[in-house]
Amino acid sequence: MRERRRLRLGILVLVSVVLLGAVPLYFGLRALSHDPVFNTLDGLDVPSWAAVKTVDHESGSRWCLQDCRLRERTIESQRAPKETAQAYEQALAADGWRRWKNDRCPEQPVEGSYTCWRRDELTLDLWVREPTCVPAPVDGQPAPSPATAPAAEECTGSLVQVKVRNAIDDERTGPQPTTDPSLTGVDPFPSLTDDPLGELTPSPS
Repeated sequence: MRERRRLRLGILVLVSVVLLGAVPLYFGLRALSHDPVFNTLDGLDVPSWAAVKTVDHESGSRWCLQDCRLRERTIESQRAPKETAQAYEQALAADGWRRWKNDRCPEQPVEGSYTCWRRDELTLDLWVREPTCVPAPVDGQPAPSPATAPAAEECTGSLVQVKVRNAIDDERTGPQPTTDPSLTGVDPFPSLTDDPLGELTPSPS
């Protein structure tokens, strides 16, 4: 009888240890596998029509081993780009993000609304534009262009792209190029003289 009781007690202790260790391990692995930045984006208070479909992509290391983590999210909205951009900008501001103005936002001219934001150690690029609607091929023939396709009239809403980077890996947060001649070696505003050789004309004695 005593041996059976000891055996049962041992089994109960073993099961308890396994359960107590498995639960923290499960949540720990879950936290490591899912980037918390995406949880932050999930928490943005935007209307349901502004986030109909979401696709996430990530690359690099969260701990900046070789390459820092780049988080990208593509979102489909049911309403026009202007209204969608306003909804996301208000949600970002309410969540503690600050509007970040710099000469490289965006890197090159783009269509739609492109804004940059900063919060703590992160930078965020928000691009809202018209959706790219390309109809599927018909009977093996190439798809018609969006401008001439009948389905183009039904192409509404907007496309939202969000990129989040670590500030230390965002080169826009570092020193920007300058036109200071002492640093570049070239004077961007050279003094013009009448002498084509650029030499001083001696004054008459």
